[in-house]
Amino acid sequence: MTMHEDAQRLQGDLVRLRRELHQTPEVGLDLPRTQAIVLRELEGLPLEVTTGTTTTSVVAVLRGGRPGPTVLLRGDMDGLPVDEATGLEYAATTGTMHACGHDLHIAGLVGAARLLCARQEELPGNVVFMFQPGEEGYGGAKYMLDEGLLMASGEKPVAAYAIHVFPGVPGQFELRSGSTMAGSNRLEITVVGRGGHGSQPHTAVDPVTALLGIGSQLHAMITRRFSVFDPVVLTITQLAAGEAVNVIPERASLGATVRTLSHESLERVQEESRSLAEGIAAAHGCTAEVEFVVQYPVTVNDEAEAQWAGEQLRAAFGAERVVDAADPLMGSEDFSFVLEQVPGAMIFLHTSPPGVDPETAAMNHSSTVLFDDAVLGDQAAALALLAQQRLEREVGAAGDGGAGGP
Repeated sequence: MTMHEDAQRLQGDLVRLRRELHQTPEVGLDLPRTQAIVLRELEGLPLEVTTGTTTTSVVAVLRGGRPGPTVLLRGDMDGLPVDEATGLEYAATTGTMHACGHDLHIAGLVGAARLLCARQEELPGNVVFMFQPGEEGYGGAKYMLDEGLLMASGEKPVAAYAIHVFPGVPGQFELRSGSTMAGSNRLEITVVGRGGHGSQPHTAVDPVTALLGIGSQLHAMITRRFSVFDPVVLTITQLAAGEAVNVIPERASLGATVRTLSHESLERVQEESRSLAEGIAAAHGCTAEVEFVVQYPVTVNDEAEAQWAGEQLRAAFGAERVVDAADPLMGSEDFSFVLEQVPGAMIFLHTSPPGVDPETAAMNHSSTVLFDDAVLGDQAAALALLAQQRLEREVGAAGDGGAGGP
């Protein structure tokens, strides 16, 4: 029986698992309920399972029956602080929501583990299953790396793969080589002036006016100083100043998210935003305190691994179901930390339910986003297939080279 056929037999179990997870999402690095469900689902499988010491991560190692290298598969587990408004009968009512599809990621990775465990004896090498908390801004992957994730099998993986769900044409895989998702950074600027009475601004040094100037010019800076072919996205999402309407405050601040696709643009946007803020603040007689925090690096798909993964998916699912992504996404992913150290690929899987127009579907992080769990069998099969085929490829290449043949 093929991997795809076996995966379809798991479909019902994976849907039930996904919907159980969907009802009780947890946020951040501490996901005890989610971790307990994952451990329950892995129980009885021939896996070496360990849990994190600084987070509620789960790492499971499958050792194949034949010698060979290691491949890593990843699924993230955390939800978001979003009140769900989908109207689903299994919707979360906890004030949190799996609004980015991580419940599908967990179920899909559990499915891949089951598929590969059933083929343990024929596997030429090891598979590491990475169940990760804290992807949504908490850097959970980095915690796992610091705890030794990449040596879980005793050797560093030769490749790493992850599948991320998005609304779109159901069942369609999408991937690209190179920069695939943007790096994520946080910019915070506080302007310090001298407070006073709102009726007498000439006796104060107003930080609010300076901050407004900085905010408007930050957007102009992006459009005028950065190439559209190496884009930067800067969005101001926070503003704070005084509490009383008749008081000029001493301090005013803003927060912004900054997305970049190259090291060069990252370096420049740090320098330019600091220079701009300090200059405008000084022109208003104020000072500026600028903090630029690099959060997630750019998610970069290895060219050879992405091309190979696309070939495997086309062979398994049909060429019509696999498309090349024309452009990177400006969202961010902390699988980027893994791909900095291991060649691999982040693959997208579109999952809009029947009756939802993919062109107008609510996007990830929306309170109304919908994901069709009918894709779970294919998601599990794709992950398992990539792991098995990559091990076979590595062992075959080593065998050819070791024999000294042509």
